[in-house]
Amino acid sequence: MNTPASTDKDLWVSWDDYNRLVERLALKVYESNWKFDMVLCLARGGVRPGDVLSRIFDVPLAILSTSSYREEAGTKQGNLDIAKYMTMTKGPLAGRILLVDDLADSGVTLQRVREHLQSNYPDVTEVRSAVIWVKGTSSLVPDYHLEDLPHNPWIHQPFEDYDGLRPHQLSAWMKKFEKN
Repeated sequence: MNTPASTDKDLWVSWDDYNRLVERLALKVYESNWKFDMVLCLARGGVRPGDVLSRIFDVPLAILSTSSYREEAGTKQGNLDIAKYMTMTKGPLAGRILLVDDLADSGVTLQRVREHLQSNYPDVTEVRSAVIWVKGTSSLVPDYHLEDLPHNPWIHQPFEDYDGLRPHQLSAWMKKFEKN
């Protein structure tokens, strides 16, 4: 499927572009020579890049759910909720943590999660953040990022196609990908 042309208001990202961006982000972290013990990704946007970075660097993955985009069909930021519990497969959260999300929009989520980690996880010794995009409205510049977006476009990520898809629509949805 073709991805529409991007403008100052809308950044359209294909699956191929998205995957290359995540790989470039991993390379940027690697080239910094910073060694970390675990990836902590923020669900939902940071799950895909966090998973890939966890695999490439061969470190455990932890997942923390956060949510602030619930208003106006998920297009307007509201109050930030941070989950009470974190999911991880190996030991407690400790040591050097790479905090991964897809973007820094206002910077509030990354800042509040850093504060949450400092307050609740005394064995965490260092936190650095990594995102693909930083919008001009962000009050925080992550330690690692790829693209600065001064015009604050809405980023149309490839997985957003699933936001409006419901189970009863799957059969019709899949037919459009079948080759005749």
